[in-house]
Amino acid sequence: MLDAATRTAPAALAHPIAELSRGVQAGLIGRTPMVERLMIALLVGGHLLIEGAPGLAKTRAVKRLASGLSCTFSRIQCTPDLMPADLTGTQVFRPEQGRFEFVEGPVFNSLVLVDEINRAPPKVQSALLEAMAEGQVTAGGVTYRLPEPFMVAATQNSIEHEGTFPLPEAQLDRFLMHVLVDFPDASSERAILDLVEREATETTDMPHPLSADAILAARAEVARVHLAPALKDFIVRLVMATREEQPAPDIRRAIEHPVSPRGTLSLAAAARARAYLNGRDYATPEDVAELAPDVLAHRLVPTWRAAADGETARGLIGRLLSVVQPL
Repeated sequence: MLDAATRTAPAALAHPIAELSRGVQAGLIGRTPMVERLMIALLVGGHLLIEGAPGLAKTRAVKRLASGLSCTFSRIQCTPDLMPADLTGTQVFRPEQGRFEFVEGPVFNSLVLVDEINRAPPKVQSALLEAMAEGQVTAGGVTYRLPEPFMVAATQNSIEHEGTFPLPEAQLDRFLMHVLVDFPDASSERAILDLVEREATETTDMPHPLSADAILAARAEVARVHLAPALKDFIVRLVMATREEQPAPDIRRAIEHPVSPRGTLSLAAAARARAYLNGRDYATPEDVAELAPDVLAHRLVPTWRAAADGETARGLIGRLLSVVQPL
C-alpha cells in the first residue's frame, strides 16, 4: 500500500480504471497478470497477443473487458479461408445509386478480438498489420481511418500447429506485449468450478461502462507518469544488451535478431501504465523487470544453435535481467 506522502495517480481517472480492472478479474480465476496486461495495453493504445492452450479464459478475458467499455467491439474467428475483405470490409455496388459504396468490416471497432490469429492466412495478417501499425485501412485505393481508441487483442493456440500460419516478425513487433497463459493450479481449478456454478444462477456485474473519452483521458495521464533518467538508462541498457557484446557476451551470441527501438519505447510505455494502475505517478525498476519478458521476448529471435540447445527468447530476457541491473 502507498502511504499518504506518496504521490498518486489522479483519482478522478484512476478510480474508474481500477473499477474496470476489478470487474474484469471478478469473472476470472488466477488470471491477474493477464488482466493487468490487458489494462496496460488499453492505457497505452497498444495491442496484445495472448497465447495458451484452449480453455484458459483468453477469449473470456477480452470479452469481459469489452463489456466494461462503452466502445464498439467485434470478434473475428480466424480460419484458413478468411479473406482480407472479411476483416477490413469491401466495396458493394448500389444499383439504385449507380456507384460503389464501402461497407466497413469488423476491424472498424474500438476493441477487436482476433481469435486464433495464427489460423489467418498471410494476406489477412498483412491487412491486419496496416490496421495495427497505422490505425487505418486501405481498400479500393482509398484510406479509411479506424476509430479512436483502437486496440487489437489476439489469441493463439500454443498446442496446435497444423493448418496455421506463424506470425511474421514484423507483425509480432506491432504487439505491445505477448502474454503466455499457463494452466491453473488445483485450488484455482476448484474456484473456476464454483464460479461457473454461480454464474448459472447469478451474473457477475461489470462497473459502469468506461467511455472512449475516459480512456483517452487516462492515456494522457499515463503519458505524464514520471520516468526517472536512471530508469530510462536501465531500459536502454537492457535493450542494448541484446545487440552488443557487453555486458553479457554469451547471451548476445545466442541472439540472431536483437530487440528493435520499438521494444525500448514499448517497455517505457508499459512501465508507465503499470505504475498508473498501481496508483503511482512514477515508474520503478520493478515495473520494468516485471514487464520486460512480455514486452521484449517476442521481438527477439534466438540463433538456430541456441534454439537447438533449448534456449528460448523469454529465457534469454530472463537471463539478461539477472545481468543488467538498475543503477
